[in-house]
Amino acid sequence: MTDKLQKLIDASRNRQMSDAEKEAQRRSFAFGNANIENARVTRAMVDSAAQKTTQSN
Repeated sequence: MTDKLQKLIDASRNRQMSDAEKEAQRRSFAFGNANIENARVTRAMVDSAAQKTTQSN
């Protein structure tokens, strides 16, 4: 591992993600997993489902 990469990894350990970043990460994870099971799943479908989930809370 290069020193530059190690410094980036070390810096990321203490960084707090914003709520928007967490939501984007959550949707990306959901899309990736859903798309493995069903290639017809789109990011738009995941976004729509996430919005419905958020509205019902």
